[in-house]
Amino acid sequence: MPSLNGKADVIFEDDDLPYEEEIIRNPYSVKCWMRYIEFKQNGPKSTLNMIYERALKELPGSYKLWYNYLRERRKQVKGKCITEPVYEEINNCHERALVFMHKMPRIWLDYCQFLVSQCKITKSRRAFDRALRALPVTQHPRIWPLYLRFVRNLPLPETAIRVYRRYLKLSPENSEEYIDYLRSVGRLDEAAVRLAAVVNDESFVSKEGKSNYQLWHELCDLISQNPDKVTSLNVGAIIRGGLTRFTDQLGKLWCSLADYYIRSGHFEKARDVYEEAILTVVTVRDFTQVFDSYAQFEESMIAAKMETTAEMGQDEDDDIDLELRLARFEQLIARRPLLLNSVLLRQNPHNVHEWHKRVKLYEGNPRQIINTYTEAVQTVDPMKATGKPHSLWVSFSKFYEENEQLDDARTIFEKATKVNYKQVDDLAAVWCEYGEMELRHENYEQALRILRKATAIPSKKAEYFDASEPVQNRVYKSLKVWSMLADLEESLGTFQIYHNGLTTSQHTKWFKSSTKAVYDRIIDLRIATPQIIINYAMFLEEHNYFEESFKAYERGIALFRWPNVYDIWNTYLTKFIDRYGGKKLERARDLFEQALDGCPAKFAKTIYLLYAKLEEEYGLARHAMAVYERATQAVETEERHHMFNIYIKRAAEIYGVTYTRAIYQKAIEVLPDEHARDMCLRFADMESKLGEIDRARAIYSYCSQICDPRVTAHFWQTWKEFEIRHGNEDTIREMLRIKRSVQATYNTQVNFMSSQMLKATTSSTGTVSDLAPGQMGIDDMKMLEQKAQQLAAEAEQDKPKPKEKILFVRSDTSRSELAELSKQANPDEIDIDDDDEDEDDDQGPEEVQLEQKSVPTAVFGGLKED
Repeated sequence: MPSLNGKADVIFEDDDLPYEEEIIRNPYSVKCWMRYIEFKQNGPKSTLNMIYERALKELPGSYKLWYNYLRERRKQVKGKCITEPVYEEINNCHERALVFMHKMPRIWLDYCQFLVSQCKITKSRRAFDRALRALPVTQHPRIWPLYLRFVRNLPLPETAIRVYRRYLKLSPENSEEYIDYLRSVGRLDEAAVRLAAVVNDESFVSKEGKSNYQLWHELCDLISQNPDKVTSLNVGAIIRGGLTRFTDQLGKLWCSLADYYIRSGHFEKARDVYEEAILTVVTVRDFTQVFDSYAQFEESMIAAKMETTAEMGQDEDDDIDLELRLARFEQLIARRPLLLNSVLLRQNPHNVHEWHKRVKLYEGNPRQIINTYTEAVQTVDPMKATGKPHSLWVSFSKFYEENEQLDDARTIFEKATKVNYKQVDDLAAVWCEYGEMELRHENYEQALRILRKATAIPSKKAEYFDASEPVQNRVYKSLKVWSMLADLEESLGTFQIYHNGLTTSQHTKWFKSSTKAVYDRIIDLRIATPQIIINYAMFLEEHNYFEESFKAYERGIALFRWPNVYDIWNTYLTKFIDRYGGKKLERARDLFEQALDGCPAKFAKTIYLLYAKLEEEYGLARHAMAVYERATQAVETEERHHMFNIYIKRAAEIYGVTYTRAIYQKAIEVLPDEHARDMCLRFADMESKLGEIDRARAIYSYCSQICDPRVTAHFWQTWKEFEIRHGNEDTIREMLRIKRSVQATYNTQVNFMSSQMLKATTSSTGTVSDLAPGQMGIDDMKMLEQKAQQLAAEAEQDKPKPKEKILFVRSDTSRSELAELSKQANPDEIDIDDDDEDEDDDQGPEEVQLEQKSVPTAVFGGLKED
């Protein structure tokens, strides 16, 4: 075919004719040109380019044609050397395209990327600038990422900085990216200035998710580690501004400020900064950071000095300087515990424990200890204190006491008693410590005088728990002070003889009355505890005032209720029995009845046992049995089993084992299944020992109702062994029948029926075999009811029929035939192996051998003859 447009170098095929004709008819149709181009896609590239040129000549404003043409031209030079002339032709094509497509960002991006790949730096930069000028500002975010990536890769930081400055005028929120670039190229001064501007801008939001505090630390690290490069900022003012701004993270900021002075060569200023820091920080974390940095600085100074001395030679001034630095470092290490304690006290000046630790740190320095105690008692507010604030006053006075300055110690205690503590116990502890100090120095009258002063009723009385009143008006009800006063009154009687010149009888009367008055006062104030009541009664008992001791118990019983009164009742009853035994039996019984009136089940056991012991030793046996019977009903459910065991044991010892039958029956009725099962086994064992085989068998039969064979295999094994020893074939068969019946009863539970129904529905026929046909959608409860009826019917069939032949001890049927018949009747029946299974069939029935058995001695109990 001849060439078109007089161009002999481009040859067209016969297949191109339809497309050419279509183009002639529709020269301005993009679809026609695109179909033609798609058809020639696999043809020669020169032909394809010629078609694109023809199309663009007709349609110079078509973005689709320009985009595909430029992409095709770039694809054609992929992999070629960038110095070939074809690259310049393609660049010219892009320039021609931009005449018409200068508003299209995609063309600009492709062109700029293509120029960057050719390593044409200046031409690429100018192309980027032309793109930014040509495109609207809303399209600039598509150009800037490529432009910035291009300038960052250039070895010309000045160009990149100028580009970034232009970029940040449009997008100031991306300052972090510029700062990172500045730090990477070593322009730290401008980076610090930019970072300071970012930190001061409260509306700035970090793209990297950093908080304002993190940005501030970056600024501090930057300016402190590069003092020679950052010259445009006042480093000290900036870091100190951060100290006032971020009060919860001071350690790192202090270290940054000190590091700035160290790197600047101002070592004394750095040391002053460290000292100021460790005296102002309020958290242990900040203190640790500052102190470790301070110690490391001192070590480095010593090491540098030693290295310099080794190189330059040693003289006297260098030795003095080195010793000074070593002494300074040792003093710093020695001060660390005290400095740390100061930090904790700045954090909480009302921390009593830390004040005590501070006193220990000054051990060996009395003047500092006194100053510390004085500062502590003046600083600590009892209402805000952490710990026991009174312990500071007590320790302060003990310090004077240990140094034999009793007058000063008494002065401290007198001041301590006037402090308004938060709790009454604190003031009570001060009074008690005051009294104990006088006792240690044998000032017994003074100790009594102090405690009597503490317990004196104030002019304005207040309730013990009334927090609105000062503790001085409430301490007269403190049991701690009263208890110590009572102890002193009890123990200091012998010293009163010497001081007052009383005779023994006079002293005893006076001593008893004074001590008794203290205890009576405690009871009148209604602050006594059960232990106080017991102590009071024991005190009276020691001085042979038994009836008054019992009256003290009575007052305590009237004062308290259950369960607090339990200890008083227990001690009272024990002491009363030990004192009178059976002499005042009716009075003792009345006391026990009072104790048991309203007694909770938790505490009833001990009192009932004590009551029963009294009746056994001094009363009537039947009364003791009645007490035991009441105890089985009054104690807690968990202790009834144990109480029944005691009841049965005592009844057997007193009346004999036959008397225990009724007790066993009642225990079986009352106790839960687990304990009732144990009682049944013991009851049956007792009956079998007495020769009452039928009674024992009846007990086993009764107990079987609560014994699931799957759970209580021990019971069924025990019954089986019993039948083997005392029964025959009929009784064993009856036991097995009962076992099957119980098994069927327990198997009617819902979970068992559900499993049976599941088996029925998954039978080999694939249908529901046990239910009515066509009832696949039947209600679940109805299915369970039907299954329960079926299981009940099967259990009914297992019972022996009246018309069947009943086999007695011996029959004409052999043992093997009997076993075969039983297997046919019920395949699930348990097979018991017997030793005489192979006996002859024609052997006649054996005669029952009767034997006389002696009556066990336990039957008679306490009535047996010696």
